[in-house]
Amino acid sequence: MSTTDAPALPILLLNGPNLNTLGIRQPQVYGSDTLDDVVALVETTAAECGLTVQSLQTNHEGVLIDAIHGARGTVSGIVINPGGWTHTSVALADALVVPEVPIMEVHISNVHAREAFRHHSYISPIADGVIAGCGIDGYAFAVQRLARLLGRV
Repeated sequence: MSTTDAPALPILLLNGPNLNTLGIRQPQVYGSDTLDDVVALVETTAAECGLTVQSLQTNHEGVLIDAIHGARGTVSGIVINPGGWTHTSVALADALVVPEVPIMEVHISNVHAREAFRHHSYISPIADGVIAGCGIDGYAFAVQRLARLLGRV
C-alpha cells in the first residue's frame, strides 16, 4: 500500500546494448525471457507500487546518455541495466548523476561469477542499489526497492 496518494513521476527503465536480443542470445546465461517480458514485468511491478514506467533500450551510448540527461525533473527514479557499458563507460556514469534521482543497477546474470572484466562497474558507486544474478526477477526487485526509496510502499 502506498504511503502517499500523490501521483509520482514515472520511473525510467533503461536497457543498454544487446539487451534487445534477450531470449535468443546466450540463453544459458541470460535465460529465455525477452526484453518484452522484462518491460511487462517492470510495468506490472511498478503499477503494484502506484508507479508508471517509461522504457528505452538502445545499442547506442549517446542515445542512452541523452535519455538520462532528459530525465532530470521528469522521472522519479531510474532502473538501469547498462549491459556491457557497465564495465567500460565513464561517460554513462557521469550522465547518471545529472537527473539527481535514485538509481538501481540490474544485471540478469551474476557478473561476479563471470569473466574478470565484468567484476568492475562504473555504475555501482553511484547506484542506490545493485542487483545481479537473479534473472529478470532482478528488475522487479529493483522496482520494489525504488518504490521504497521513493516512499511509495
